Amino acid sequence: MDNRTIEIMDTTLRDGEQTSGVSFMPHEKLMIARALLQDVGVDRIEVASARVSEGEMEAVKSIARWASQNGKLDRVEVLGFVDETKSVDWIVECGCQCMNLLCKGSRKHCEGQLHKTLDEHIADIRRTIAYAQKKGVSVNVYLEDWSNGMKDSPDYVFALMEGLADLPIRRYMLPDTLGILNPMEVGEFINKMIVKSEERRVKNNSNKLEAETNSDSSLFTLHSSFRFDFHAHNDYDLAISNVLAAVMAGCQGIHTSVNGLGERAGNAPLASVQAILKDHLHVTTHINESRLGEVSRLVESYSGIAIPPNKPITGESVFTQVAGVHADGDNKAGLYQNALLPERFGRKREYALGKNSGKANILRNLEELGLELSPEQTKRVTERIIELGDKKELVTQEDLPFIVSDVLKHGAPEEHVKLLSYVVTTAYGLKPLASVRLEINGETYEESAKGDGQFDAFVRAIRHIYKDRLGRSFPWLTNYTVSIPPGGRTDALVQTVITWNWNDRILRTRGLDADQTEAAIKSTIKMLNLLEDEKQ
Repeated sequence: MDNRTIEIMDTTLRDGEQTSGVSFMPHEKLMIARALLQDVGVDRIEVASARVSEGEMEAVKSIARWASQNGKLDRVEVLGFVDETKSVDWIVECGCQCMNLLCKGSRKHCEGQLHKTLDEHIADIRRTIAYAQKKGVSVNVYLEDWSNGMKDSPDYVFALMEGLADLPIRRYMLPDTLGILNPMEVGEFINKMIVKSEERRVKNNSNKLEAETNSDSSLFTLHSSFRFDFHAHNDYDLAISNVLAAVMAGCQGIHTSVNGLGERAGNAPLASVQAILKDHLHVTTHINESRLGEVSRLVESYSGIAIPPNKPITGESVFTQVAGVHADGDNKAGLYQNALLPERFGRKREYALGKNSGKANILRNLEELGLELSPEQTKRVTERIIELGDKKELVTQEDLPFIVSDVLKHGAPEEHVKLLSYVVTTAYGLKPLASVRLEINGETYEESAKGDGQFDAFVRAIRHIYKDRLGRSFPWLTNYTVSIPPGGRTDALVQTVITWNWNDRILRTRGLDADQTEAAIKSTIKMLNLLEDEKQ
């Protein structure tokens, strides 16, 4: 494919917020907006729908202030409605300069929802755009339900475009509003839109030449051609395939959301769109791939919607090889690697430890830890890991030194950090309180702290010891997962795996106990011992 540049407009803060249960606070919207524009490098962001709430106005104002101060205000867009003055005034009051105007892209929506004829709807749109021009607001147009419009009433779609052709509309945005299209239909329908656009361009040039001949060229202000964006929905799990088809058909812009957030089944995920555009179509974008993981985790945290471990590009497991034969092939010639190299996205390849692990997996993990074993010792460690995997126990790289010590009968690794005692309390209407007594390298320390939960209070007390008493930094918790066996038994063992960030290095430690808080505490103490081992 030719080396075109494709614009990416991210709609996490508008359409993504229409995910069931998701509502961003104003400061969260600002942080996501900054990450998208400044770190990731998307071309534009859609930050809100006009007239939703006072909180929404506060969020848009803060984004507009930051964008204005950093020369990015023209890249901030707000969804507006065909209401003549109301949406435009709201957008202007927020300090923004671009409106994405939601028009009806199918006869069914125009007549069934608005109870208006096409001519009446065009007249309303023209009045709204005229007012936007007067207020200095640029306009893009959404053709809502465009996909059904092209299926059921293409004459309506083309007549609507013709009725707006002389207006200063920057982009026509083509949404598959209900996620009903397949890639063949997307390609066909966008091709028809482009053909009509080209017919308009040829007609305009012909009219312009005639007008110039008649010395009256000022009468002809029609756009030479239309610019199209495609907005996919994932109801049939075809959003990414449809994006591919849209760009191949000639679309100049694609709409995305971080982690695929959006109404119902969501939108096309930003990370996946970037990967297919670069690797499959070889087109250019302005995306900084190395920051995609960061913004993904940021949105995961603020939205409360967890990223599935097998989510392409951003999932925790997608750069992890499980089968031993894969690790062996990678060791010899990178045989089980594709163009999606983890380093592109600021990550690294990992080799899982479990019942499918082979000697190659074990060797890769031992090598990273700086441990050397004989072939016989490696065999015995491998057998133990497979045994644990058969029991459905998760084995992390951080568990490996303990397994090696146990298998080789060296005794347990020395405990530099010992939990001598702790008390965690919780009461209705009060914050949980934790009191902790800890021994670190033979010295005893005690601290108390309140937190938003029992484990949070415990970690805060430990952090006070490290920061206030020892003058040392403390790792940050980045992920916390709990697995409970099915069956409804309240005394079942709970497995808690905690991911920590320590000087830009990721540590994962595991705790097992019938009590979830106790399991998390065991995981935390294991992490502290790992750090003390390194320090020693």
